[in-house]
Amino acid sequence: MNTGSFIVTCLLILFAYGLGSISGAISVCRCFSLTDPRKTGSKNPGATNVYRIGGAIPAVLTLVIDSVKGAIPVYLAITLSLPGLAQGIVALAAIVGHMYPVYYHFKGGKGVATTLGAGLVLSPYTTLFVTICWVLIAYKTRVSSIASISAAALAPLTAYIIDPSYTLIYTILSTIIIFRHKENISALLKHKEKRFDKPDL
Repeated sequence: MNTGSFIVTCLLILFAYGLGSISGAISVCRCFSLTDPRKTGSKNPGATNVYRIGGAIPAVLTLVIDSVKGAIPVYLAITLSLPGLAQGIVALAAIVGHMYPVYYHFKGGKGVATTLGAGLVLSPYTTLFVTICWVLIAYKTRVSSIASISAAALAPLTAYIIDPSYTLIYTILSTIIIFRHKENISALLKHKEKRFDKPDL
């Protein structure tokens, strides 16, 4: 990587982190005059909890916002012809921004929607396959965290088969997402995890 590409990559990483730090869930809930998602339901600022609080439309808007903020920086990295590793690091920066947002005292969401947006641009076929797995598992179990953890676990192997150049990036993403679900894993083991059809308001 030459000096110019290095500087551009660093700037994009900062941009990706800053953009990723904007919470779709908090913004949408404010626009719809809904309860702060950090204070009700699962207390996670993500689309699933917004669905519990306000229904389908706010949840879809949250999903779109959180996905787009992952897609934009990666699209710029690809458009600027940065190396694959740099593109992956930019994607990671956006996702870390969502998980540990500078605007909200570094307390954010689980990063699934932002990973979806970044992944659809970075490695579309890998991400589409993992997303289909998420949908099928979520439909079967009605538990978002089970679907997210399972899909994250499948991601590295899927990347290795479909798009090997991004195996390392998907492995890192998988590890981070599963780690962010540690409280959900604990709740699952205690049979206390919330379902889509049993909102806790």
